[in-house]
Amino acid sequence: MPRSRDMHMDEDDDDNAFADTRRVTQEKEDVDAKFPNRPRNDKPSPPFSVLYRELFNPLMQNLKNPAKNRGKRSTQKAPQEKRREIITRFITRWRRDVGNDIWPAFRLIMPDKDRERSVYGLKEKALGTVLIKVLRISRDSDDAYNLLHWKQPRIGGDSKATGAGDFPSRCETAISKRALRTDPGDITIDKVNELLDKLAEDSKNHTPVIQEFYNGMNAEELTWLIKIILKQMKVGATEKTFLDCWHQDADELFNVSSSLKLVCWDLWDPEFRLASSDKGVKLGQTFQPQLAQFQLRSFEDVVKKMHPTEDDKVFWIEEKLDGERMQLHLHDDGTFKFWSRKAKDYTDHYGSSVDDENGTLTRYLKKAFKPGVRNIILDGEMVTWDPIEDAMVAFGTLKSAVIAQRTDDPSAHRPFFRVFDILYLNDTSLIKYTLRDRRNALISAVEPVHRRLEVHTYTEGTTVEDIKVKLREVVAEASEGLVIKNPRSMYCLGDRNDDWLKVKPDYVKDLGENFDLLVIGGYYGQGSRGGRLSSFMCGLRAPNGKYYSFTKVGGGFSAQDYNWIRHQTEGKWNTWNTRKPPTEYIELATGQAERPDEWIKPEDSIVISVKGAAVTPSDQFKAGLTLRFPRFTKLREDRAWDSALSLNDFFRRKRELDEQQQKENEMHIEQRRATKRVRKEFKIAGADQIVEPVEVSNDHLFEGMNFWIMTESSKPRKSKAEIEGIIKACGGNIFQSDGGAPNVKCIADKSVVKVLTLKKKNVEVIRPQWIFDCQQLGCILPLEADRHMLFIPPDSKDKFEDTMDSYGDSYYRDTTAEDLSRLLRDCVKLEDDEIITEEDISELKDELSQVDPPIGWMFQHVVAYLDTPQNAQKNHISATAQDILKANGQSRSQLDNVGLNLMMCQNLLEFGNGKIVDDFENEDITHIIVDYGDLTRVRAIRNLLSARDTIPRVALTDWIEESWRDETLLGVENFPVEV
Repeated sequence: MPRSRDMHMDEDDDDNAFADTRRVTQEKEDVDAKFPNRPRNDKPSPPFSVLYRELFNPLMQNLKNPAKNRGKRSTQKAPQEKRREIITRFITRWRRDVGNDIWPAFRLIMPDKDRERSVYGLKEKALGTVLIKVLRISRDSDDAYNLLHWKQPRIGGDSKATGAGDFPSRCETAISKRALRTDPGDITIDKVNELLDKLAEDSKNHTPVIQEFYNGMNAEELTWLIKIILKQMKVGATEKTFLDCWHQDADELFNVSSSLKLVCWDLWDPEFRLASSDKGVKLGQTFQPQLAQFQLRSFEDVVKKMHPTEDDKVFWIEEKLDGERMQLHLHDDGTFKFWSRKAKDYTDHYGSSVDDENGTLTRYLKKAFKPGVRNIILDGEMVTWDPIEDAMVAFGTLKSAVIAQRTDDPSAHRPFFRVFDILYLNDTSLIKYTLRDRRNALISAVEPVHRRLEVHTYTEGTTVEDIKVKLREVVAEASEGLVIKNPRSMYCLGDRNDDWLKVKPDYVKDLGENFDLLVIGGYYGQGSRGGRLSSFMCGLRAPNGKYYSFTKVGGGFSAQDYNWIRHQTEGKWNTWNTRKPPTEYIELATGQAERPDEWIKPEDSIVISVKGAAVTPSDQFKAGLTLRFPRFTKLREDRAWDSALSLNDFFRRKRELDEQQQKENEMHIEQRRATKRVRKEFKIAGADQIVEPVEVSNDHLFEGMNFWIMTESSKPRKSKAEIEGIIKACGGNIFQSDGGAPNVKCIADKSVVKVLTLKKKNVEVIRPQWIFDCQQLGCILPLEADRHMLFIPPDSKDKFEDTMDSYGDSYYRDTTAEDLSRLLRDCVKLEDDEIITEEDISELKDELSQVDPPIGWMFQHVVAYLDTPQNAQKNHISATAQDILKANGQSRSQLDNVGLNLMMCQNLLEFGNGKIVDDFENEDITHIIVDYGDLTRVRAIRNLLSARDTIPRVALTDWIEESWRDETLLGVENFPVEV
């Protein structure tokens, strides 16, 4: 009798279950053999919900706590203390309730550090497609649209309220409507790991695993699971914080192994300490490399940081390479392993042995190591090399070079490993040896293979001039810059310190050239820009009439610019369909190239002017080149769509610019120092209450103002008579009561009886510190609540909100040492692992070169001279402050406003990484900033500038203020000074 179809299915299921059981058993036996002493948990795995209820959610809540709530006498714990307390409490409970093996939890807490589980092959759009199937959502529904177009505003809803640009939030909205359970499920952490292993193993069929998660979890659990799958946790604590809370040697072991599992299993006992031999690099273990610290303010400081001695003053000067940091491990059996700085395995790219025909590098390394070398670990940079030009190709083309090398084309770009350090040789770790000794070992072990594997050369230096000479050489060759190294230093794993210092050239000229480009695509923003097109793809017209993708620009647009673009293009955008791309109009690069969310027909589009810092090769755009750090400068309403820059025009213009740059070679090197104004000190006699005349810089400062000084000043210690002497010297009037004249400012530093009486009458009481601050800066400062006020009436509190930021840092005063001490004490303290170095910033700039940089980098290329009366007087430019009053008939308050506007601009420039100079002859100046309330010196400034070869821009303070307000650098040409 034939068996039924159901019987066949049951047998298939049994076979699959049996195979899974055998696989799991075999894997467990393999793990036990490799880690015989690993800890075992003797209690059941806890529910997955424990992770977010006891760890993730408390950490997120702690992240939201503002530092400004913590005053001097506050008993509230600092956020970093609470963060450690939350993590330590979780670990303690885990040890008590589960056991000593925290690996199952840590791989979910830090999924981006888990190297044991392969990739899922799930990004936002693919995961959204799976969720639509699992949740049984109609593909025509709003929720389906919102999941697939998560960057766009929800249909019929506000973008911020519905998580535009936030995929996990969008998922939670859809899931919560269809959740099978409201309470947390009983699915355990072990079960989650088991299912995630399945998800990674079967990259073609994710639906069954996601379905099982959906059946056993509520909406909040699933949202956290989605963050784990996407490796986008952002819980307010770094891996170093978690590791330090787990074991005092955990971070050190992670630096030499890059293995989270090894850290969990080798350091399960808090009392155990790593042996010295375990703190060195080992074959087959990915170490965290030493990184170069960013350049210091001056070359003199660089030389000092090399710690020269009487007997040895030498430092090494290396060219900075533009490639990908790579480590090479050669084992005794002749096998190779390659890992990137982020511990990604690139062995498949470069080869596992000299006999690996698919390897693009190792097959050329048969004679790369000298006889006697059994095993070795090398540290270096993998760059792309052009054999025809015999030159290095810019970063971003390495992947293409790997593909090209597999074609055996001798003229194709190739990967080229430039080795600059050796960490391990013949079973011996060398990290404790000096750089000089390591280089000797490297030379004795490596036989260079021409343009495949070579030892990176260096030049010895002892003086500042040696650095300058070498920097000029690398700039002439369009190189990245230099790395200065101390040859007496040891190798510091996972660290950035002053033993390796990066030095880059600094160009004087305003970066880049303007190009009039046609918009061919748009990208939806995230966060505050979520739900609308916030950046745009621009193209170049090819000879065949199509537009080739060329660059992506998102910085420099004001709110008015966005409104104009939206008005001109509304209803003309089309969603990009990867299956049916609009190839009759637009062509993109192949593979995983840059692709817009929306596209627009050329004849329906607009022309915009875009400035770029440089033109670099790129395989992300069809043109083969792109702009580095592109920025919108203005709308070209006067240009028709078909008059935008063509591919041929672009290459012609690039050649012209290259020739011009080569001829001019207008570059200035570093050492920009803003000289500070020397402020006059006043001298006061105090003991006998007879006050000597006070020397002040502004004898009209308090003109027309009335004061009642009730007490002496505590800090700085000054008597009542001394304070009155300062006020009189600055033109102020003194009274002995608050009713002696209109608008008397009551000054006191102690709550004496007179002050208590004023408090009952709700009268403001100002500290003497305000007098001293105004006198020092030469203008009337806005009052600051914490620094200047002894008593604030309840109905006056709101007026102090605009004088300082949320951390208590003044917008109008330079920060003093005392201010800084208070700010550091009251603000959130960053831990060692959370400090953002200049190296991080530099690398992040490269990664974000196609998008708008953070607000803290907005003015990074601005060197500004502020047209203040003080600067004008110092540089002998036009009128003094008194002349301005006579010429314009301005009041004292109007002139003070000019000073405050420029002071605010100075602070904003410094907040945005700009530089301020007060020497008008400084050749580094890129912008002259003037205030609309005082334009009397503009003609004189322009006359002086006309004699210069490179003329800085003259701009209004509005350019600084509006750029800061819009959080993007606006085109300075839109803020002309008309005199």
